[in-house]
Amino acid sequence: MAEEITILQHWIFTKFALPFLLVFFIVYGVLAKTKVLGDAKQLNAMVSFVIGLIFIGFVYPKLVLANMVLFLTIALVVMFVALLLWGFVAGADGLKFETAPKGLKWFIGIVIIAGVFVALLWAMGEEKVFFGKVYDFLFNQTWSTTFWTNFAFIIVIIISLVLVLGKSGGGKG
Repeated sequence: MAEEITILQHWIFTKFALPFLLVFFIVYGVLAKTKVLGDAKQLNAMVSFVIGLIFIGFVYPKLVLANMVLFLTIALVVMFVALLLWGFVAGADGLKFETAPKGLKWFIGIVIIAGVFVALLWAMGEEKVFFGKVYDFLFNQTWSTTFWTNFAFIIVIIISLVLVLGKSGGGKG
């Protein structure tokens, strides 16, 4: 079955039209804002047009631009997801987050960042590779059985101390 290509995927559009338009509009905006060439809109447009044409004549700058735009797009989406999750937790109509302890804010922020990181790995299809290596490092080593036994023992002691000291008042008074 042949793969259908839309106009937005055609090589003329992706290799020439979009890079040209992006460079043209960025250069025009910079020239218009800085007024390096004065207030002449036609001169700004002509210089931007020529710079855009020169830009699409070379392969390497287009590859750099394409990679940077892809990185920017992915970074914006990842930040949007993280801020959306933060908004769900700290929304004005939900919890009174501004009165929450600072440690709780840090904990929730770290959990959100970790969740976004895991989601990004999952979206890239790398979660099995990454978590397989982490699992092997943490649980399939010669030292892992001893470490996790001691870790569980220390956690039980800490929980026991918190419960006992919390009930007895912990020396307050």
